[in-house]
Amino acid sequence: MARAIWSGVLSFGLVAIPVELYSATEAHRPVFHQFEEGTADRIRYQRVNERTGDEVGYADVVKGADIGGGNYVMLDQDELDSIAPGRSRSLDIHTFVDLDEIDAIYFDKTYFLGPGKEAEKPYALLRDAMEHSGKAAIASFVMRGKEYLAAVRADGGLLALETLFFADEVRDPRAEIDTLPGRVKLSQQEVRMARQLVDTMSGPWTPTDYRDTYTDRVNELIEAKKNEKGFQPAAEPPAATGVSDLTAALQASVDAAKKTREKPAGGSKRGRASGAPKTGVKSPSGKTGGRKAPAKSGTARRQHRKPAA
Repeated sequence: MARAIWSGVLSFGLVAIPVELYSATEAHRPVFHQFEEGTADRIRYQRVNERTGDEVGYADVVKGADIGGGNYVMLDQDELDSIAPGRSRSLDIHTFVDLDEIDAIYFDKTYFLGPGKEAEKPYALLRDAMEHSGKAAIASFVMRGKEYLAAVRADGGLLALETLFFADEVRDPRAEIDTLPGRVKLSQQEVRMARQLVDTMSGPWTPTDYRDTYTDRVNELIEAKKNEKGFQPAAEPPAATGVSDLTAALQASVDAAKKTREKPAGGSKRGRASGAPKTGVKSPSGKTGGRKAPAKSGTARRQHRKPAA
């Protein structure tokens, strides 16, 4: 049985619902320790007073805010907690919005919300009302000394909570990337073939089709070295496609995708083009270059992508 990582009260209007927060995802990456090269000596990190060189206990560590000139304002945890007493146990709903209105770039991490003690009925009432309306609740709460903006949504039989980035945490790509193309002259043939390739490679979103193949390869490498066996390195990435080769590359990709779809998929209902590897997607974070917003009640949702402000 999973343990709740946060518990408190979800409130909207005059209704208060005890809830518990659970992690919705888990990593399966191998755990590495650090060693000095050529030895079996572990590398350890310590909290050390830079003036005396003495180790400092965790209970004796306070936080300091730099105010310039080598001066700091020192703050302990009790002072930080006193800023907003009770906030660490309150999940406050500010408004309800259409889930499709939230730009996918704002989604950060997914959690499950479960009902607290004797809260099943009001929990179910809110869940069903949100599922019927297609709305998400925009809320905020404090956890582990940090305030979070969140979207609470109905997801089948439960409520899910997505932490969101604040607006000032989302970068403007136009200010960050100075190589974005402006208007580019494209031939009708190039546009037609690119669209054809997209259509040929399109299929349903099936999360179980995708695996973290890099972690699989790391585990294979560990096993090979453990048993003193050889290991085949992965192929180098393909060279960038030149502008003059673009049409030929598109045509070859369309042909390969068609052939792949014509072959038996070996248990999978759809194949993929040669040279076009699958990309693992972790829900709700999704598509290349951005994030895929969570689906409503397990169904696909239309995305509105707008430039970050």
